[in-house]
Amino acid sequence: MKKIVLSLIIGASLISCNEEPEKSTEMKSDNPLLVKEFSTPYEVPPFDLLQSVHFEEAMIIGMEEQKRKIQIIIDNEDEPTWDNTLLAMETSGETYARASRIFYNLNSSHTNDEIQEIARKMSAKSAAHSDFIYMNMDLFNRVAKIWETNKEDTNLSPQQHKVLEKTYKRFVRSGAKLNKEDQEELASINAQIAELTTQFGQNILSDTNAFELLIEDETRLEGIPNSLLESAFKKAKEKDEEGKWLFTIQNSNVMPILEYAEDRELRREIYEAYKRRGNNNNEFNNTEIALKLANLRLEKANLLGYDTYADYALETTMAKDRSTVEEFLLKLWKPALIVAEREIEDIAILLAEDGIKDQVQPWDYKYYLEKIKKDKFDINNQEVAEYFSLDQVREGIFTVTDQLFGLQFKELEDVPVYHEDVTVWEVSEKDGTHVGVLYMDMHPRSSKRSGAWMTSFRPQTMKDGERYAPVISINCNFTDATSTKPSLLTFDEVTTFFHEFGHALHGLLSNVEYESLAGTNVSRDFVELPSQVMENWATDPEVLKMYAFHYDTGEVIPDELINKLEELGTFGQGFATTEYLASSLLDMKYHTIEEPLDANVVEFEVETLANLGMPSSITARHSSTHFAHVFAGGYSAGYYSYIWSGVLDTDAFDQFKQTELFNQEKARSFRENILETGGTEEPMELYKRFRGSEPSIEPLLKKRGLDIDSYDDDLKG
Repeated sequence: MKKIVLSLIIGASLISCNEEPEKSTEMKSDNPLLVKEFSTPYEVPPFDLLQSVHFEEAMIIGMEEQKRKIQIIIDNEDEPTWDNTLLAMETSGETYARASRIFYNLNSSHTNDEIQEIARKMSAKSAAHSDFIYMNMDLFNRVAKIWETNKEDTNLSPQQHKVLEKTYKRFVRSGAKLNKEDQEELASINAQIAELTTQFGQNILSDTNAFELLIEDETRLEGIPNSLLESAFKKAKEKDEEGKWLFTIQNSNVMPILEYAEDRELRREIYEAYKRRGNNNNEFNNTEIALKLANLRLEKANLLGYDTYADYALETTMAKDRSTVEEFLLKLWKPALIVAEREIEDIAILLAEDGIKDQVQPWDYKYYLEKIKKDKFDINNQEVAEYFSLDQVREGIFTVTDQLFGLQFKELEDVPVYHEDVTVWEVSEKDGTHVGVLYMDMHPRSSKRSGAWMTSFRPQTMKDGERYAPVISINCNFTDATSTKPSLLTFDEVTTFFHEFGHALHGLLSNVEYESLAGTNVSRDFVELPSQVMENWATDPEVLKMYAFHYDTGEVIPDELINKLEELGTFGQGFATTEYLASSLLDMKYHTIEEPLDANVVEFEVETLANLGMPSSITARHSSTHFAHVFAGGYSAGYYSYIWSGVLDTDAFDQFKQTELFNQEKARSFRENILETGGTEEPMELYKRFRGSEPSIEPLLKKRGLDIDSYDDDLKG
């Protein structure tokens, strides 16, 4: 592939956030973001031409352009209609939306000091711009008039009515009905939240990059995979630390050390550094930011008439209210704890056999589970990974999506990319019809946030009656290839790849009329269904035979190993489910406060988990100070969504397993009712149309090994 690396240089013409934008906001040909259409293949972003200066300029000009168009809508003296109000709004912010999408995606995947500074400066401006639109009473009155006329008996198409409904509710939820004084207060709160969430995420990245663990004594490295040791040795050499090993607290370093390092002190050191991200009493501290965000969200909810932020956030989800979410999480919490306690007992025996009198600590859990797994199943993650090279897993995903949906993938060689690691693919139907473009960014670097995610550089929409294809991206942090081995994925990373690809399919296969309804523009507790259902194909024995080949010998994964992986499906689920549910319940605790929280967030977290009966041997998957999902992302009062969607995905996959794995009728129904429809209808209605009924929780309990007899029958629900 032609590698074109994005140049990110602040120039002299950068518009200061304190300066008024130029009065003339006509398109400027010297800014690649301000042309009507990109001249690149498939109109992908022209990364080879972009500089940091272009982003702030384009976003500010785009805001001013949208304001002018909004004012034209307001000034229209004709009776408000779909065309002159809602459709005009839908298409009013194209320049701003396009520039900000590209910018914020780069801020996550390939940032630098200049980009982060722009992000900080633009956060309040972006919040204020949204408030300008959705607190505008004149504009709201036009929308409200259409809503009152059409909310029950309407001549609008179903999708037009959905846009109307979402737009009306967004106005109300954004404070359009508040008096002027309360609107000003809400605008101030929104600006603070925007700035703090930006800072929270940047602090995590900076604190992660600030930590380095240099090891000189090779005997401390016993058990750690050779691929990680080779990478750590290379990193140390690059820092002029010849003959040493340099580790970071990227996931690709932390997890192998926790699973394999025989040196308990080394495991403790890396674990505690990982858990302390955002809580190191330095300039990247997130303790006060998390507290402020929880309290500001409460203030916002109260202003809008809600008792708690969770009441506000959950109103537009499948769950609808906090009691439903809390009951659902606690229904799973008890059986998860029972299984976790059994796991802890098994680990304690091994700890004693190793002469360690201490109780089981969080940095012991993964290490001893791995030993139990090896002893019980004669299998370990390093051996499994040898059957899952990154390229081979990608081909497996392509095979699955071909057999389910007939999709074809062709790598594009002459397309601009923002980093040399990125690959780009054209996605098409079997008959050659263009579906969309997919970027894949698979490896960690200091300019990239941790975790895995899907995003879009351009959502699907309609233009002139024709489908305007999306440009989608998936981002992961899988270990790089070494000089002796390709990038080899753990089994967890394999499922992560399939997971993010499921999100990508949701974006790629979208086929709706309006951008605001496209792809993943659905409720948080529905958006994880397409991603999580794909994980089921990743681990199915029939599918494993299609793509799991030994990286060196080419041998297909043996039946014996497949059987062991199947048996392993419920292994360690006490730990995995408990640490996840702990974070979900912690998220709900922050967002169900009814009075401002006056506490140290670390102590608040400890107290919350203790009250739940959390074992001291396990900690929440995400500690408060690096809980990016809820304090820097869109999952506040919504982290439960993953396991909520887990009920849907296991129930959905069960439909395939009861017939055939690549049942074409069911695949077509899933595509038509879930993947193509975006947010055009209520999620449960879409799911029932695919499934024929509401989902059952039983397949999820069975999949996680939590369908045990020792918890109350009334928990089965």
